[in-house]
Amino acid sequence: MAFTLQDYLASLQGKRVAVIGIGVSNTPLIKTLLSAGISVTACDKNKREAFGPLADELESLGAELHLGETYLEGLDQDVIFRSPGIRPDIPPFLAAIEKGSVLTSEMEVFFQVCPCKIIAVTGSDGKTTTTTLISEMLKGAGYTVHLGGNIGKPLLSEAGEMGREDIVVLELSSFQLMTLQASPDIAVFTNLSPNHLDIHKSMEEYTLAKENIFTHQGQDGIAIFNRDNALTQEMSSRTSGKALLFSRQGPVENGVFVKDGTIVVSMDGQQRQLFSTDRILIPGEHNVENYLAAIAAVQGLVSDAVILHTAENFLGVEHRIELVRSLHGVRYYNDSIASSPTRTIAGLRSFRQKVILIAGGYDKKIPFDTLGPEVQAHVKTLVLTGHTAEKIRQAVVSYPGYQEGQPEIVMEDEFRQAVLAARDRAQEGDIVILSPACASFDHFKNFAQRGEIFKDIVRGLD
Repeated sequence: MAFTLQDYLASLQGKRVAVIGIGVSNTPLIKTLLSAGISVTACDKNKREAFGPLADELESLGAELHLGETYLEGLDQDVIFRSPGIRPDIPPFLAAIEKGSVLTSEMEVFFQVCPCKIIAVTGSDGKTTTTTLISEMLKGAGYTVHLGGNIGKPLLSEAGEMGREDIVVLELSSFQLMTLQASPDIAVFTNLSPNHLDIHKSMEEYTLAKENIFTHQGQDGIAIFNRDNALTQEMSSRTSGKALLFSRQGPVENGVFVKDGTIVVSMDGQQRQLFSTDRILIPGEHNVENYLAAIAAVQGLVSDAVILHTAENFLGVEHRIELVRSLHGVRYYNDSIASSPTRTIAGLRSFRQKVILIAGGYDKKIPFDTLGPEVQAHVKTLVLTGHTAEKIRQAVVSYPGYQEGQPEIVMEDEFRQAVLAARDRAQEGDIVILSPACASFDHFKNFAQRGEIFKDIVRGLD
C-alpha cells in the first residue's frame, strides 16, 4: 500500500520538528506541518525584521521561531528538515543526529509520498530549460503536470492532491540530491562540469551527489545522459535500468541525436526523423542539446507533433539569453542564469558575431581557464565587475592567443557602471550580453535579482 502525505504527517504526531531555513522551499512545509497539529520550530539565520509579516503569521499558526546567528544552536528535535543549501554534515546536525534526531529534507519526504510518475533533471548547465521543456511537452499532450524542485515551487505540501495519472517534473540541484536515497522514474543528466565547489568539498563529492539521480533506480528506470560529455557518457554504463543517450555530434543507438541538421529518434533498432533544428525558436546550440534531452525524456508519452509545436512556440525561460530590448540598433540580452564558465561559453556560442560581454560575480572556487579562448573568439569588449573580475581578467590575458586590446577589457567596481560601460562602447548592430560565468551572491540575493536589476538598468537607458 502506498505511503501518502497523510500517512507521513500522522507519523509525526507527538513529535517535535525543526525546519531549517524559512525560504521559498520551506515556508509551505512549515504551514503544512502546523496545520496537521505538529510542533514546529522554524530556524533561520536572518533576523526577524527580514521576514516582515511572515514571522507574525507563522507564530500565529503556532510556530516557534529561532532566528539570528544562533539559529542552529540547541537542535534536539525528533525530525530536522534542512534547507538544500546547508550541508548535512555540519556540527549542529551531527550533534543532533547523535542524540537521536532524524535529518531529512522536503525533497526526500516528497519522494516517499509522491503518488505518480516522477521525471527529474540535473546537470551543471541546462537544467531549468530542459525541465521546463519536458513540462511544456507533457502539458501539450494533455497531462496534469506538477513542476517543482529547484524550479517553480516546493511540491510536498501538494502531494495529497496529486493523482496517480499526473506527472511530476523536477529540477534537482546537487544540494537536493546529496542525501536523496531515491531516484525518479525517468532521470535526465544534461552534462557535468566543475560547479559549486565553494560548498562541495571536491569535484568527486559534487559528482557523487549528482549521480543520486539515477543510482537508486530499479530495472524499470530510465536514465538519459549526454553522450557528448565524457563524464556523463561514462555514467551511462552504470545504470540499473535503461540508458538513453542524446548527442548533437553524432548518432546514438538508443536515444536522440542530430544528423545533417535534423533531430532523429533511435529506439530499439528503429529510427525516425523529427524536424530540423532550425525549427527551434530559442537560440543556441546548447538549447538544441536541451531539446534532445527533453525529447528523450518524453518518448512514449508525447507525440512528435506536440514536440514540434513546443519547439516552434516556446519562447525560453527568463534570465536565459533573454532579449531585453533593442536600443539605437544595439540588442541587450539577459543571461544572468550563466553562473559558470561553461554556461557563459554556451551563451557566447549562440551568436554569429562577437559580442560585448558583462561578466564577473561571486567566487565559487571554480577555474576560469576555459574562458580565455572563448572570449578571444567571441568577445569584442569584455566588461568585468564583482569579486571575480581580476580572476577572469587573468584567465583571459594568460591565454596564449591573447593580444593586447583584443578584446578590450574594462574593469568596473559597480554593477550599474559595468552596464553603462557596455552601453558606451556599443555601436549600431552590436550585442550586449550579461552572462557572468559566476554566481550572484557577492552583490545580489540570487541570479534572478541580478537579472531583474540588469533589465531595469537597460530599460532605463536612452
